[in-house]
Amino acid sequence: MISVGDLTVRFGGFTLLDHISFHISENEKIALVGKNGAGKSTLMKIICGLQSPTSGSIDKPEGVRVGYLPQIMEHHRGRTVLEETLTAFDEVNAVEQELARVTREMETRTDYESPGYLRLIEEMGELSDRLSAFHSEPPRVQAERTLKGLGFLPDELDRRTETFSQGWNMRIELAKILLRQPDLLLLDEPTNHLDIESIEWLEGYLKNCGSALLLVSHDRKFLDTVTTRTVELVLGRIHDYKVPYTQYLALRAERLEQQTAAYENQQRMIEKTEDFIRAFRYKPTKSNQVQSRIKALEKLERVQIDETDNATLTVKFPPAPRSGDVVFKAEGLKAGYPGANGPKVVFSDAAVELRRGEKVALVGRNGEGKTTLMRVLTGELAPLDGEVFRGHNVKMGYFAQNQEDVLDPRETVFSTLDRIAVGDIRSKLRDILAQFLFRGEDIDKRVSVLSGGERARLGMAKLMLQSHNLLLLDEPTNHMDIKSKDILKQALQAYDGTLVVVSHDRDFLDGLVDKIYEFRGGRVREYLGGVQVFLERRKLESLQELERSSSAPAAADEAKTQRREEFRQNRAQGREDRKKKNRISWLETEIARLEARQKEIEAKLSAPGENDDVLELTRAYLEYKRELDARTDEWGSLI
Repeated sequence: MISVGDLTVRFGGFTLLDHISFHISENEKIALVGKNGAGKSTLMKIICGLQSPTSGSIDKPEGVRVGYLPQIMEHHRGRTVLEETLTAFDEVNAVEQELARVTREMETRTDYESPGYLRLIEEMGELSDRLSAFHSEPPRVQAERTLKGLGFLPDELDRRTETFSQGWNMRIELAKILLRQPDLLLLDEPTNHLDIESIEWLEGYLKNCGSALLLVSHDRKFLDTVTTRTVELVLGRIHDYKVPYTQYLALRAERLEQQTAAYENQQRMIEKTEDFIRAFRYKPTKSNQVQSRIKALEKLERVQIDETDNATLTVKFPPAPRSGDVVFKAEGLKAGYPGANGPKVVFSDAAVELRRGEKVALVGRNGEGKTTLMRVLTGELAPLDGEVFRGHNVKMGYFAQNQEDVLDPRETVFSTLDRIAVGDIRSKLRDILAQFLFRGEDIDKRVSVLSGGERARLGMAKLMLQSHNLLLLDEPTNHMDIKSKDILKQALQAYDGTLVVVSHDRDFLDGLVDKIYEFRGGRVREYLGGVQVFLERRKLESLQELERSSSAPAAADEAKTQRREEFRQNRAQGREDRKKKNRISWLETEIARLEARQKEIEAKLSAPGENDDVLELTRAYLEYKRELDARTDEWGSLI
């Protein structure tokens, strides 16, 4: 459908994209991955015609419609949510009006055999074909269903768009793009402002829609669910894999391991050949063998190892000073904001408790109170009602969602840290910035020119300057690439203080948090366990709510049913716990066995004997490593 041919993009002396080529077929779902700054957004802008390459071409058949959702966009004002969303059907309305005009003209003419009348028949057929490409449902029905899927409540559809935040206006733009049903969807970080349930709805929509898709996302689960092919941008070039993201990671690692093993074997062979040539170059009896080996080396196709961008974050939070056992506790908490007609209550009657060392996630729709609770925790916002207790010796560090509102755009990267650093830490600022990928001239950049990902990294670097025992992180992974998110997650898992994180990223939260507070309909509910447990319980509760609304059983019967269900769940959970424990024990035995076999092969590869087949040993080593990685990943997911 669309071909990218030998595309090159240069800025001054820097080459961002270097002669890349690939093809997007109809209905194909592609993940475009790479580090921040690799050129993903630039490539999307070129495909949709908003930017021109230095050289190369985009071959796009006439009539192919492209829908593009950028990370940052202008939002329209002056209409309600529904009115603005219905503008997605302007093209359909124009076709319907043109079809009505042609129909009226045909009704008034009687020259049925004339060329003009035949042209009208052809035009009518073309317009009818264009209309048939859209759903037969009324536009309003389609719009309301899409907006609901993206998290809008029915009573919000008549509110004007300017009364919503930037994140909610992004959802309106996304709804318009989806409703236009383009041939190709270009979505640049569409999940950045979506809650977990909206992400799950979008997953299902994109997976089943008829449009081709080129998707940039830092949500690993989202990529695995939606896409079937992965195009990696690294150091200006692409590597194309016909598999989803997680399989791509395994294949890329396997490819690099095989290349490295082949390269090392070839280098050993070259070294031995060169030793032979040096030793016998001047012996007449060996001259034919020497010349033969010199020619063989000249003809040898050298194994190359693909270039990789190995620059990564180095995040390690300072040790947390000891706080009291209870870090924060609230009973009957009501929170909101002052208004001309009295306070606007965001949530009420909330019970929240944070204990030392807990890792807690706040989840829910935007605007339901997650950031509001964060502001109560920091003391920036006073409760409207309720009792609040703050623990002993709590030293708080706060990462705000919108770093552009927190960081001074006039400061440089270096001066941002230099202004708040004290003592010996000032001599280590350059090292700290290097850990967050600010090197060389980067440290002299103004904050105003930094990308979203760079501002997130700079904001996180500020947290490293002091020791905190309570970290409050509001959407810390927005704009971070997947590798950076993984490194941050590992650092937070190792952090020995208390953590409260607002995030919609299921992969980031999975294995990190052990308690969740959900904000919904002005209430705050506690769930013990990780994000997967929360999602399973939410689905069960939604089903129970549906059943209650349709049948309305008596309260006693309902309570009895609920107790039976809880007993059944507890019994099932006990079985699962035993099964899990047995599985972990078996995996640990397997991991020990595989590690032992690997060490045996490593010993042989380091000093192979005459009868040892190096290639066969290498193949066996890689097979054991793949199996060991799989067992280790499963073990890590269970503990």
